Amino acid sequence: MTGFPVVTLEPMLERKYSAPEFDPLADERLEAAGALWAAPTASGPLDALVHLPGSKSLTNRELVLAGLAEGPSLLRAPLHSQDSDRMVEALTALGTRIERVPGDSPFGPDLLVTPASELTGSTTIECGQAGTVMRFTPPLAALALGPTTFDADDSARGRPMGTMVDALRSLGVDIADDGRGALPFTVHGTGAVVGGELTIDASRSSQFVSGLLLAAPRFERGLVLHHAGERLPSLPHIEMTIAVLAARGVAVEAPEPGTWVVAPQPIRARDVDIEPDLSNAAPFLAAALAAGGRVAVAGWPRATTQVGAQLAQLLPRFGASVAVDGDRLTVSSDGRISGVDLDLSAAGELAPALAALAALAATPSTLTGIGHIRHHETDRLAALAAEIAGLGGSATELPDGLRIEPRQLHGGVWHSYEDHRMATSGALIGLRVPGVAIAGIESTAKTMPEFPELWRDLLRGARP
Repeated sequence: MTGFPVVTLEPMLERKYSAPEFDPLADERLEAAGALWAAPTASGPLDALVHLPGSKSLTNRELVLAGLAEGPSLLRAPLHSQDSDRMVEALTALGTRIERVPGDSPFGPDLLVTPASELTGSTTIECGQAGTVMRFTPPLAALALGPTTFDADDSARGRPMGTMVDALRSLGVDIADDGRGALPFTVHGTGAVVGGELTIDASRSSQFVSGLLLAAPRFERGLVLHHAGERLPSLPHIEMTIAVLAARGVAVEAPEPGTWVVAPQPIRARDVDIEPDLSNAAPFLAAALAAGGRVAVAGWPRATTQVGAQLAQLLPRFGASVAVDGDRLTVSSDGRISGVDLDLSAAGELAPALAALAALAATPSTLTGIGHIRHHETDRLAALAAEIAGLGGSATELPDGLRIEPRQLHGGVWHSYEDHRMATSGALIGLRVPGVAIAGIESTAKTMPEFPELWRDLLRGARP
C-alpha cells in the first residue's frame, strides 16, 4: 500500500494541536512493520446486532462518586478500558479500595468500591490520555492529605488544564505547576477544601464543571459555580453529572443558565447498572449508512443523559431510518447518504463518525459548533481534514467546524493520531472504500479495547 499525499493546512488562530504532515515513506515503513490494520470492506448490506461495553462517561463519574460516598457501592457492567483503568488506579492511589467481583457482563467483572475513611495523597497519578482523570481527580487530591502529582502521556500534556488549576487555587488549594497551567503539576492537599463561590471559563471543556461539581458536596461550604465564558460545550455531559449526583441524593440547583449551587451534603452509597456506551455506538450505527442494511445496538436505554442518544435524531438527517423496539435501537439504510448541515455543539464527541459519513455523502455537509474538539486527544478538526483529503476527499476547516464536499475516495493510510475516535472513523470509511488501512488501531483501547473484534463481527452478517 502506498502512502497518501501530504496535505498542508494553514495555521488557525490559537490552535493547540496541528495535524502532522506524514511522509509517504513512513507509511510504507508502517506497512512493512505490520503496524497497519486493514479496515474490512463490506461485501454487501449489513444485518447485525451489536452488544457494546459500558459507558466511559458514566463509569468514571460513578467511580468518583463511589469513592466519596458514605459506604460501599457496586458498579455492574462497568467499562474496562485504558481510561477507566486510569480512573481506578487514581482512586486507589488516593486510598479507595476497588475490587473486581464476578458479574454478568461479557466485557469484564463488576467493581465493588469501598471509600477510604480519609483520602491520602503522597502519591503520583498518571492520567495517560484520560481527560476525565485529568479534570475529575485533582479536586479529590485537594481533599486528600499530602501532595499528589499529576502527569500524562506526552501527547496529552498539552490538553487544557489551566481552568482547573486556577479554580482550585481560587478555592485556597496550593498547586505547584511552574506557571504552566498544564500537566504535570502537584496538588498539595490538606484534607479539606473550604469551597464557596467561584467563577470559571469552561469554554474549552465541560469536564471542568463536572469535576468541580462531583467533589463539591465534600467541600466545607459547598460550591456556587459560575461559568463566565462565551460558550459552554457538551452541556449534556454536565446534565449527566447532575443526574448521577441526584441519584446519590445530592441536590444541584441551577438558579440561572451557567450557575450551579451545591450545598455540603453526604453522597449516598448506591449499586449502579452502567449503560452501554452510546457514543461508542456511533460508528456501528453509522455503518448501516456506509454499507447499507441494518445494525441494531442492544441494551439501548429508554431514558439517558448520554450524548450518543442524539444519534437517533442525527442519523436520519443523513438518510437513515431509526426504530426502537424494547431495548434495541436499529438503524436501517439503502446505502444512500445525504449531506447535512448540523450544529454539533452539544454532541462534539460524535463529530468524527459523522464527518466520516459526510465524506461518503452525495452532497456537501457543514458541521459546526465543534471548535472545542481541537483540544481533545488531538486537534480533531485538523486531523479529520487531513485524513479525508489523504483519501481523495475534500474537507475544509472552519473556525468551529468542517465543510466537506463530495469526492470519489480511494484507499490509503488513515492516521489515528493516538485518538480512538479518529481510528474508528477511518474504519467506518473503510466499509465502503477498499484499501483503507488504519495506523494506530490500538488507540481504540482507550474506551473500547474490543473494537477490532466487534467491527469484524459486524461484517459477518453482511448479505452478498
